[in-house]
Amino acid sequence: MFKILAKKELSPNVYAMTIEAPRVARKAQPGQFIILRIDEEGERIPLTIADFDREKGTILLVFQTIGASTMELAAMNAGDSLLDFVGPLGQPSVIKKMEGTVVVVGGGIGVAPTYPIARAMKEAGNKVIAIMGAKTKDILIMEDMMKQVTDEILVTTDDGSRGIKGFVTYAVQALVDRGEKIAQITAIGPCIMMKSVADATRDLGIRTIVSLNPIMVDGTGMCGGCRVTVGGETKFACVDGPEFDGHQVDFKGLMSRQRMYRDLEAEEKDHVCRIGLGRK
Repeated sequence: MFKILAKKELSPNVYAMTIEAPRVARKAQPGQFIILRIDEEGERIPLTIADFDREKGTILLVFQTIGASTMELAAMNAGDSLLDFVGPLGQPSVIKKMEGTVVVVGGGIGVAPTYPIARAMKEAGNKVIAIMGAKTKDILIMEDMMKQVTDEILVTTDDGSRGIKGFVTYAVQALVDRGEKIAQITAIGPCIMMKSVADATRDLGIRTIVSLNPIMVDGTGMCGGCRVTVGGETKFACVDGPEFDGHQVDFKGLMSRQRMYRDLEAEEKDHVCRIGLGRK
């Protein structure tokens, strides 16, 4: 069992949970993820690691309630325990000193997994700038934490209630316009956001990494649910990723696959996912 040590609501329907998982924390690296199950009847929930503390043996998760399973997770509190907590899974981010500025771009809840990447890149000796996007200022998350591991933060909001009015690509263009020498951008968030960033940087020749979150079941490459096309080749996000060259990702195919179960999700009160659960 894996004990929940702390729980906090960061913004409406977005929660942070600190989980006691010393073996996972010992091996965790930026960019990796875990898969958890609440109980024997629970679905497998993949979540990217938002932070880890090796000394305390803890993992920080940040998630949004978007379905029955995450709602059930959000109903849990400090002192409760999770049945399964598997990880770290996936390939870690490539962390190294680069010739130029490293930029991390987080859209919505995607800000959370950019945090350990930004911290590691800063520790490697890079200048790090974070771009944080949200629909409105009220749902921005982890800004104080990000300030501690970056040289600069640019905030964008769709409604202009904070920072630059518009999308995260506006902030990327602002950096380019001021002459910032960008070595690499890592963008994490909704598919359409990552695609927009990749489209904006392609002609600029800026290396752009994206972290993909397709449908995933086992997290070991066996089910094939998380397959994506990258550079014309089939890859599995759980073992080959989740990070890929954004300029090589077939976002059209990825977004089409993500829409496959939309009708079932809309009927989730009557739908029970049986994939990989061994239910009778």
